[in-house]
Amino acid sequence: MSTAALNFSGTWSTADLKALNERFEDASAFELLDWASEEFSGDVVIASSFGLEDVVLIDLVARHELEIDIFSLDTGRLHQETYDVMGRIRERYDREIEVYFPDRERVEEMVQQKGPNSFYRSRENRLECCYVRKIEPLGRALSDREAWVTGLRRDQNVTRKNTPKIELDRGHGDILKLNPLADWSEDDIRQHIDEFDVPYNELHDRGFPSIGCAPCTRPVEAGEDARAGRWWWEAPESKECGLHTDDTGAAQ
Repeated sequence: MSTAALNFSGTWSTADLKALNERFEDASAFELLDWASEEFSGDVVIASSFGLEDVVLIDLVARHELEIDIFSLDTGRLHQETYDVMGRIRERYDREIEVYFPDRERVEEMVQQKGPNSFYRSRENRLECCYVRKIEPLGRALSDREAWVTGLRRDQNVTRKNTPKIELDRGHGDILKLNPLADWSEDDIRQHIDEFDVPYNELHDRGFPSIGCAPCTRPVEAGEDARAGRWWWEAPESKECGLHTDDTGAAQ
């Protein structure tokens, strides 16, 4: 099916999304990325926190020379290992990575009023911190884009089990959100990294399957899901920062 068959006219309809998901559900991650590169020609970007999934996406884009940009959110509280892998990715692929930082005044106000670790005291405080350090910068990063690419996978945890390959991001101007690795397993990710010698965060070898800010990430125990180490003091069904939830707070 060609994109022309979708009759796209500036706004993605439910029928458009259904047709796209039918087309790409059994397609490879590269096929979806290749389509996005051609369809959006410079207006599509990978959001990378340099986790295993993100470095796989960067590798696919770089090796196939796709016209997809890369950006990252520097919250100011990342692990040193995350900065290390960012540097190795830059050197390996010679690709520019645009970095977005939180608004300085908002961070200062939050920390002065509530202290540096207020997120441990309540979910409300934690979501506020995530908003200031991640959600607002994400909005700036996507403000002039038509689509963005994430490393979401369905088997990461309960909030992501229904992740489609393609969805409408209503929180960012109804742009498309593409999840090329939605149907990949952790074994698939590791196999790709090993096969193509992709640089990755060393914390993954120390029991960290999912890596965010240093104060909010811990190693997982045997039998726990991949995101059990993120905001471990909260209930599993609510453990999203807001990057991948809709306006109601439900997972996209």
